[in-house]
Amino acid sequence: MYNPTLDSRIVGRVIADFRKRKGISQEVLSGFADIGRTHLSAIERGERKPTLETLYRISVALDVNMSEIVSEIERAI
Repeated sequence: MYNPTLDSRIVGRVIADFRKRKGISQEVLSGFADIGRTHLSAIERGERKPTLETLYRISVALDVNMSEIVSEIERAI
């Protein structure tokens, strides 16, 4: 039986790449997204997967469509 799962390390790497391209720190992004910096750090390290709400907040804070982030995650998979 095939059990597809989403690799949290890929999700974290993609989010970190978007953040770095914008030239902002985790501290700034977490403030704009209204999430804890340690939570964002755990997401970027692949230790936690963001909820849709958190991913939406991150995308708004990065000024990109959430679909762009998801598309990049799909490409990386």
